[in-house]
Amino acid sequence: MIQSIKKSVVVLFLVAAFTSCNQGPTLQTYYVDNELKPGFASFDVPTSFVNVENINMTEEQKEAYNSVDKLNVLTFMKADTDAEDYKLELEKVKTILKDPKYEELIRGGNSTDGKFVVKFLGDIENIDELIIFGSANNKGFMIARILGDDMNASKLMSLSSVLENAKFEDTDLNGLTDFFK
Repeated sequence: MIQSIKKSVVVLFLVAAFTSCNQGPTLQTYYVDNELKPGFASFDVPTSFVNVENINMTEEQKEAYNSVDKLNVLTFMKADTDAEDYKLELEKVKTILKDPKYEELIRGGNSTDGKFVVKFLGDIENIDELIIFGSANNKGFMIARILGDDMNASKLMSLSSVLENAKFEDTDLNGLTDFFK
């Protein structure tokens, strides 16, 4: 009888462990699973890669800049793939982002040119991951994951003027800025 109870407890723990680990696809697993596949391009950029030496920043902007560790970007170019593959991959990302753990911050765009959404993990004052997902109807889609410590949404938004003045010409980020032209 005791052996039967022990076996039942072990089986129960194993079932609980497997079901708790399998929380469905995440952007990180999607990124890792697809970064080397045809049609996809990816790059990781530490914040030190963005040259902000000659840019005057407020204390809030400095704090926001220092809270960011790196940027992971994954693009899927429509021209490099079959139309059905593009629709399938686009739907996979949209499904992942529908998970309630990704809270929406802002969305925009239009059905003619393309759309974007900004979501985050964590809370608004202490963001663990900021996600920017954009799709351009004639080009493809892009997922940018901004990773850091204690990121604050309003402070991060103050960085937009800094990024406009940052030097991207000699970096891999130039390709990212071309995506939105």
